[in-house]
Amino acid sequence: MNNKLISALPALAGALTVVPAMAQTSKPNIVIIMTDQQRADLCGREGFPMAVTPFADSLAHRNVWFDKAYTVAPASIPARCSMFTGRYPTATHVRTNHNLGDTYYTKDMLEVFKENGYKTALVGKNHAHVKDTDFDYCDGYFHWGKNRKDTQQDKDFARFLNEDARGQYLEATPFPVEAQNPVKIVTKALAWVEQQKDAPFFMWVSMPEPHNPYQISEPYFSMFSPDKLPPTLTSRKDLSKKGEKYEILAELEDASCPNLQQDLPRLRGNYLGMLRLIDDQVKRLIEGFVATGLYDNTIFVILSDHGDYCGEYGLIRKGAGVPECLTRIPMVWAGQGIKPQSKPMDAHVSLADVFPTICSAIGAEIPLGVQGRSLWPMLNGESYPKKEFASVMVQQGFGGEDFTRKEPLTFQEEGALQPKKIAFFDELNTWTQSGTERMVRKDDWKLVLDNYGRGELYNLKQDPSEINNLYNNKKFAAKQMEMLEELMTWELRLQDPLPVPRNRYHFKRNPYNYHFMQENK
Repeated sequence: MNNKLISALPALAGALTVVPAMAQTSKPNIVIIMTDQQRADLCGREGFPMAVTPFADSLAHRNVWFDKAYTVAPASIPARCSMFTGRYPTATHVRTNHNLGDTYYTKDMLEVFKENGYKTALVGKNHAHVKDTDFDYCDGYFHWGKNRKDTQQDKDFARFLNEDARGQYLEATPFPVEAQNPVKIVTKALAWVEQQKDAPFFMWVSMPEPHNPYQISEPYFSMFSPDKLPPTLTSRKDLSKKGEKYEILAELEDASCPNLQQDLPRLRGNYLGMLRLIDDQVKRLIEGFVATGLYDNTIFVILSDHGDYCGEYGLIRKGAGVPECLTRIPMVWAGQGIKPQSKPMDAHVSLADVFPTICSAIGAEIPLGVQGRSLWPMLNGESYPKKEFASVMVQQGFGGEDFTRKEPLTFQEEGALQPKKIAFFDELNTWTQSGTERMVRKDDWKLVLDNYGRGELYNLKQDPSEINNLYNNKKFAAKQMEMLEELMTWELRLQDPLPVPRNRYHFKRNPYNYHFMQENK
C-alpha cells in the first residue's frame, strides 16, 4: 500500500436529433456537476413555490434523488477533498480552507479514473487537493472570473467581479448573461466532450456559483424580485437561540454590510437567479449529451459542496454552526444504470459516498482508507442494508478552544474584515471555525454536540429551522440517548484506518464499504 501525504435524459432524446455516439465504451462516462454553496431546499421538488431549478427537478423525478444528502463539512476545501478521497475531514486532515496541502489518503478518484483508462477534465472551480495539471484538460474559473482570461470580455467581467461586485451587487449585472461563468463553463465542457472519441471520460463541471459575489444578469435578475419571494422562516430575533458563534458572525456581517437586513431580500433574489441560470445551463449541457448520443452511456451526478444561509437567521453565506441550510445538499444521479424512483430515496447519504459509488459503477475496487459507502446497489434498484443508511454525520471545526467575544483579537487584525469596503469579509474565520462540532441526522431527528458538551436536539419535521432546542428536555430523554449513541457509533466508525495494520493482522472490509450488512439490519 502506498500511503502518502500530499504536501505540495432519455425523455429529451425525442425532441432532439440524435447522432451516433462518439465514445461508446464498455465503461460509462462520469460527469459530476457541482455547484458551490447551494442550499438543498430551494427547489420545486422540495416544495419551494418558485421555478428555481425546473430542469434539475424534472431530471430528479425521472431518475434518483436524495432529500437527506449531506456535506461532510460546511466549507469548500474540506468538502471537495472528501468528495475526491471518500474520507471525512478528520481523516484527510483538511478541516479548514487553509489545510489544502495536508490532504492524507492512499488513492483518490482521479487516480482511479486514470488506472481505468479514463480521460479526465475539469471545467470550472477546483478548490480541492488535485492540481489543475493532474487533469488531461483543465479550464479554470473562480468566483471572480476566468482564471485564464482569453477575451476582452473575460478581462472586463473579471474586473467587474473583483472591483464592483466583490461581495454583492444590488443592481442587474451590466454584462450579458453570456459573460457569466456557468454559460462559459458549459460551452467549454461541450467543446471538450465533442473531441472525445476513443476512451471513457470523467468530467468535473464545477460552477463557482451561487457562492458570493451575489450578482446576476438579466433576465434572471428580474425573475426573483424581492416582493415576490416567500419570507424566511427565521430572522435576527432567533440568533440568541443559536448561540454566540452565530451572534459573532452577525456582528461581522453588519460591520462589513451596514445595510444587510435591508438588502437581504435583493440578495436572496440574486441567489435564486444564479441558481436558475445554473439550471438552464445544466439543461444545455445534458441536452448536448443527448444530441451527440452520449447520454445513454454517461452517469451524471448533480450536487453541491455545502449550503448557504440565504437569509436564515438574518445571515448570508455560511460560517457558524451546522444548520440544515448549510449542511444538507442537493444530490441527483441520472443516466446509465440508474433505476428511476418515484420518490426521493429513503437513505441518509454523504458527499463522501460519491467516490466509492463511482468505483462500483466503473468496476474498480474501493481504495483502502475510503470511509464513504457505495450507493451503487440502491441506484440500481438492488437490495442493500437499510441500517447502513439510517443516519449520517457532519463534522465542523478545526479544534482547540472556542474563540469568543472576550478575545483581544479584532476582526480586522485577524483578516476577517477589510474596513471601508462593503461585503469584504471572511465568514470562515477564527471565531466561527474554532472548536469542534459533530452533527448526526437520523429520520426526522438531528443532534449536535460540541467539545464543551453543549448539545442541540431538534425534530426537523416540526422545527425545520432548528430554533426549538430539545436537548436535556426530560420528555425527550430516550430520543436524546438514542441520538447520542448514534453519534458515538459514527465517531468510532470514522476513526482513520490508515495506516492499516502490518504483518499478521487481516483488515476486513466488504466491496461496498458497508459497516452494517444485511444480517445486522
